[in-house]
Amino acid sequence: MASSDKSFFQANSPGGKSTASHSQGSFITAQITLRFLAIAFTLAAIPVMITAKEPISLFGLAISPSYKQSSAMKFLLGADATVCAFTVLSLLFVWSPRRSESKHINFFFLHLHDMVMTLLLMSGCSAATAVGYLSQYGQPETYWSPICDIVKKFCHQILISTVLSYLAFFCYVALDVLSVHQFLSRETE
Repeated sequence: MASSDKSFFQANSPGGKSTASHSQGSFITAQITLRFLAIAFTLAAIPVMITAKEPISLFGLAISPSYKQSSAMKFLLGADATVCAFTVLSLLFVWSPRRSESKHINFFFLHLHDMVMTLLLMSGCSAATAVGYLSQYGQPETYWSPICDIVKKFCHQILISTVLSYLAFFCYVALDVLSVHQFLSRETE
C-alpha cells in the first residue's frame, strides 16, 4: 500500500484520535460488550433450566419431568456453563492484544476460542431444539406423543432457557464476524 494511502486510512477523526486507534477502541468495546452479553445470557439460562420442574400425576403415578431426564438438555446446560466460564476467562485476553507484542497470535487464539464456543452453543441449542420440538409436537410415525400439553410450565421454562442460549450463540456469531473483520482490516494496513 502506498504511503499516501496509508496516511489516508490513519487520518484523524473528528475527536482528534487517529482512525486506526478509534477503530481499535471500537473493536475492543464491541468485544467486551458482546462477551458480557454472552455471559449474561448463559448465566440466566442455567438456573432457568435447573429449576424447570412440574410434578404431575399421570395414571396414578407421580411424575416430575426434569432436564436430567434428557441428555440433550443436560448437554445444553453443560454447554452454557462451559461457555459462561470460558467467556469470563476470555475477557482477560481481550485486553492482552493491545499490550502484547504478538497481537496477531493473540487475536488468532481469541478468534479460535470464539469459534469453538460458537460451535459448542450451536450444538447444544440444536439438540435442545430437536427434543423441544418433539416434546411440543410429537412424532406420530414413531408413536412419540407430545408432552407439552401436559407439562406446560416445564416446557415453557425449557423454551426460555433455550432461547437465552440462542441469544448467547448469536453474540458469539457477532464476535466471530468482528474478528474476521478485524483480520481483514489488518491485511489492508
